[in-house]
Amino acid sequence: MLSKLPKSVRQYLIVTGNYWSFTLTDGALRMLVVLYFYQLGYGALDIALLFLFYEFFGVITNLFGGWLGAKWGLNRTMNIGLAMQVVALSMLLLPSSFLTIPWVMAAQALSGIAKDLNKMSAKSAIKTLVPKNASGTLYKWVALLTGSKNALKGVGFFLGGFLLSTIGFHKAILAMAIALAIVWLASLYLLREDLGKAKNKPKFSQMFSKSAEINILSAARLFLFGARDVWFVIAVPVYLSSQFDWDHWRVGSFLALWVIGYGIVQSLAPHITGRKKQQTPSGKQARFWAMLLSAIPAAIAIGLQNFDQTLWVLLSGLIIFGVVFAINSSLHSYLIVHYASEDGVSLDVGFYYMANAMGRLIGTILSGWIYQDFGLIACLWVSCGFLILTSVISFWLPQKITSAESTN
Repeated sequence: MLSKLPKSVRQYLIVTGNYWSFTLTDGALRMLVVLYFYQLGYGALDIALLFLFYEFFGVITNLFGGWLGAKWGLNRTMNIGLAMQVVALSMLLLPSSFLTIPWVMAAQALSGIAKDLNKMSAKSAIKTLVPKNASGTLYKWVALLTGSKNALKGVGFFLGGFLLSTIGFHKAILAMAIALAIVWLASLYLLREDLGKAKNKPKFSQMFSKSAEINILSAARLFLFGARDVWFVIAVPVYLSSQFDWDHWRVGSFLALWVIGYGIVQSLAPHITGRKKQQTPSGKQARFWAMLLSAIPAAIAIGLQNFDQTLWVLLSGLIIFGVVFAINSSLHSYLIVHYASEDGVSLDVGFYYMANAMGRLIGTILSGWIYQDFGLIACLWVSCGFLILTSVISFWLPQKITSAESTN
């Protein structure tokens, strides 16, 4: 059936299939590691340390990965990411007595590198597959890829818990490693060799973007994702558990459903923001949605301080925040691909997602520290401040709306 489709569509489906497969294992692996090492008696701080290198190496990988993608081609960086994830999974097949914190941190570091290579390759590849004048199609394809990825990450949370409870940790890891190895072998055969390879050999110094639009968007992205993770990553799960006696499964299931819903909204973002069919997103829309989002953590903080039904204030606020944040994320994902240079697109996309990873890292660290010393409400106010900064930075983005293709 693939042979009957246009070449660009075939390549898009292969890239998306690779990304989906990787995302499922990535989400499942995170849940497996958290639950399994919790069962082994590891403390919360120890478990958090297992993911520290995962986030840290995302910053490094996106910076260097974009340069490698332009130099070698996106097919190679995507396939390297798939292979590295298979190796990372295989590292966890050792007996439990050998799974020390340094060893698991190393496996998670490798998994973090693999994840960001895969994501950078997938996002960059779309730019090379869509015609230059098809802005509307580009927005839809980016939104579908990004939204489906996050929805599948939530499904991966459920998958990890299910596999752990049915076949156990080691068999679950083995099953995922085998499945992903099959995807990797298929990708080696099917993915086009010259995908995203720069015509001019990229210099090492070109890793840092010289585009004003991309630098501004990257700064906005850093604070956008820092604003999410400063309260969502550690503060919210711990708060639900400590204040409302939610058990681990209840917390995990809620967060998985939240991520799935977040991904669905991302996929629908073109229909939500593209009410005028001849228009695609601009900096003006990015600024508007960031300003709207900044009001939500402030409203949740005020609600938690002034109302007795704190659980419903928090849960309803999380849902609203998830919807508006998903639209912000989808708009940004489109704009970076749109702004990126046609030749060596991964250089620009890699730099941008380096800022994204830095925001996640800063948010994660602040989430633990601020929640421990000052509480959830303080985390929410920091989130609001980060989003105000995102809104202010967005004023410097190009405000002109790009005309989309007439066939949208």
